[in-house]
Amino acid sequence: MREVVFRVVAERPGHLEAQAETLPIKISAPTLEELQHEAREALIAHLGAAHGTYRVRVRRGPASAVSTIRSIRSSAVLCS
Repeated sequence: MREVVFRVVAERPGHLEAQAETLPIKISAPTLEELQHEAREALIAHLGAAHGTYRVRVRRGPASAVSTIRSIRSSAVLCS
């Protein structure tokens, strides 16, 4: 699976802007959750059906991931 990294380029309360590192895509949203959604929508608009072969990541700094789209599995917790 390929990956598209969106780097946050501007951040202030209620507004985030990000730029894809390898594609000519810019997005903005009021929250990280909505920025993640906008990233996926922009990728769909840019790549069409091929968007399914990409993972989307949003990063603030050079190395740390802010969020990732992935399936979340919960594990059972045993109580005694």
